Amino acid sequence: MKLADQKEHRKVWRIAAPLILSNITVPLLGMVDTAVMGHLPDARYLGAVAIGATIFSFLFIGFNFLRMGTTGVTAQAHGAGDDDRIRAGLGQAALLAVAIGALLILLQYPLREAAMWLLSPDAEILPEASIYFSIRIWGAPFTLLNFALIGWFIGMQSGRGPLYLMLTINLSNILLDLLFVVGIGMTADGVALASVIAEGCGSGLGLWLAARQLRSHPGRWSRAQLVDRVALKRLVHVNSNLLVRTLSLMFAFGFLIAQSSRQGQIILAANAVLMQFQYLMAYALDGFANAAEALVGKAIGARDRKAFRQAVRVSLTWSLIVAAIFSLVFLLFGRGIINLLTTLPDVRKAIYLYLPWIIVSPLLSVWSFLYDGVYVGGTRAREMRNTMLFSVLIIYLPAFYVLQPLGNHGLWLAFMLFMCARGISMHYLYKRINWC
Repeated sequence: MKLADQKEHRKVWRIAAPLILSNITVPLLGMVDTAVMGHLPDARYLGAVAIGATIFSFLFIGFNFLRMGTTGVTAQAHGAGDDDRIRAGLGQAALLAVAIGALLILLQYPLREAAMWLLSPDAEILPEASIYFSIRIWGAPFTLLNFALIGWFIGMQSGRGPLYLMLTINLSNILLDLLFVVGIGMTADGVALASVIAEGCGSGLGLWLAARQLRSHPGRWSRAQLVDRVALKRLVHVNSNLLVRTLSLMFAFGFLIAQSSRQGQIILAANAVLMQFQYLMAYALDGFANAAEALVGKAIGARDRKAFRQAVRVSLTWSLIVAAIFSLVFLLFGRGIINLLTTLPDVRKAIYLYLPWIIVSPLLSVWSFLYDGVYVGGTRAREMRNTMLFSVLIIYLPAFYVLQPLGNHGLWLAFMLFMCARGISMHYLYKRINWC
């Protein structure tokens, strides 16, 4: 391997490694939530957390454009050496995040009622799911602020910032889960309360880390730049397209859970566990996508075509290697992991039946994850929106309705076709975009 290539591989891993560690704490937390609920004597608690987590995937991860939009804008400002714009990007994103979080709290009642109507949980699950929602919503400003902070850290090519922030959030969340549920005897309400407290701790640490990093970039805070119409218009334009894209993605995940709920508590619980495998793989591969975001954005900001191509090539290489490893791990150890997550025999039996879909998922999904990173770094939000809408509306939903006679196998096949469509459509546009 040439010295220049070795340097590029090290550059990717320097950003990706801490991000992978921080990213996988998210699904690991989901697995702990699942395990804590899965060992309670009634499947309705596991179903309630699955429903509640799906709702907040829409409400919170639906606003993940705050992270992606901040990353692209910050990475390009970093590549151009504009320290004032680096500050403005962070300030604008943080203010927008807190404002949206406060609005979600104000609108919590209609949001909860609409969510429960759309997902239509069983009557036994509904009270627990409603309690989970009513507590978890109070963490909205913290959660969205953390999205903005993580996006800014990635744009600054800092893998350690997100690592420290996410470790603080998720490790404290896990400890509080165990305290509230195992120690005190709470159920879904304990899981929700743990999340709110942990997100607040993460926000405090993230702001402190950002202030420290800005000391090495001696720019200045400017009210004029914070309210600059051109910069705000660009941020809103990027974020509005990313909002549509992200809501479409979360609709795809939410649709899977909603259709699972309509097949009964056992299928809902089984698919909730299987989705933890999907999330674990996705968040790990996102580490390389995040590295691509930072390196691609910086290359575009510096108008360096060669650095752009190297960033994409090296990030793709490692993404494929890690995806293959995940498929192998799921094949060899999937049943053992499942047994750790739930002791309910009917749920275990159902999970075993549908596990092959999760085994092939990494190799089918990896392409869309990597291209997400490239498009975010290039602030190509409109193209991300269009490919996502195509994949959901033209491929996923029609495929599901055609494959309904296959039951839950048909639901998972439609989901895999959706992931493939994302990768193929993004590759098609990638070849036709002038990136630098």
